[in-house]
Amino acid sequence: MIKAYFNWSSGKDSSLALYKTQNQSDFQVDFLLTNMNKDVNRVSMHGLREELLEAQAKSIGIPLRKIEFSGNVTMKAYDAIMKKSMKTIIDEGYEHCFFGDIFLEDLKAYRDAKLSEVGISGLYPLWKQDTKTLLQEFLDLGFKAITVCVNAQYLDKSFVGRIIDEQFVKDLPENVDVCGENGEFHTFVFDGPIFKTPVLFETGEKVHKTYQPSENDDDNCFQKDTKTDWDTGFWYCDLIPS
Repeated sequence: MIKAYFNWSSGKDSSLALYKTQNQSDFQVDFLLTNMNKDVNRVSMHGLREELLEAQAKSIGIPLRKIEFSGNVTMKAYDAIMKKSMKTIIDEGYEHCFFGDIFLEDLKAYRDAKLSEVGISGLYPLWKQDTKTLLQEFLDLGFKAITVCVNAQYLDKSFVGRIIDEQFVKDLPENVDVCGENGEFHTFVFDGPIFKTPVLFETGEKVHKTYQPSENDDDNCFQKDTKTDWDTGFWYCDLIPS
C-alpha cells in the first residue's frame, strides 16, 4: 500500500471520496488533515465545533491533524503556515494526498500548483463525476449529513440545519448544485459506512454572519478579484456535541 493523507473538510464530498479511496485504490490513508479557525476553534468555512470534528475522526478510526489559522489570516501568513506544515509531512515521506473536489478547475489548479512546489501529488476520487449521481450514491451507501453553513446568496435560513435527503434535493433552487460544489452549502457527515458508530449531536441556534473583503488585494487569503463577487452573507447552524 502507498502511504497518503486526506485533506478532510468534515463534509459529504470528503466522506464519499474517502470511502472510494479506502475501497478502490492502492493507497493507505494514514491521517486526516483539516484547516481550523483557531480564533473560535471551528473548522474553516464549515463553522463546525472542534469537538465534533474530533469525534468524527475517532469514529472513522483515522488519526486527525489540524492546521490552525486566524480568522483574518493574510495570504502571506497562510502560505507560510502551510509550507511549515507541509515540510513536516514531506519529512515523514508523504508524496500523495487526497481531496473531495468535483469540478472546480481553478481550485484544483491552485491546489496542484501549491502541492507541486513541495513535491506532493494531489488525487481526486470524485473528479469530473456527475454531482447528481454522486449525491445519490452517497445516500444509497447510507451516509447521513446535515447542512452546517449555507451561502445566503443562494439559499435562505430554512436550508441550514437540514438533513441531506431526497426532499432536500427537490427543494434546492435550479441554480444550486446538488453537491454544493460552488460553495452554496457545506455539510457535516455524522454516520455512514466509514464510521464505526454515529457521531451524536444536537442542533443549536442558527445565526447569520457577514464578511467583508480586505481593502488590500493581497491582504486576505480569501480575497476575490472584485468586491462585487465577494460572498458576504452566510447562515450557520451550530451543532452541539451530545
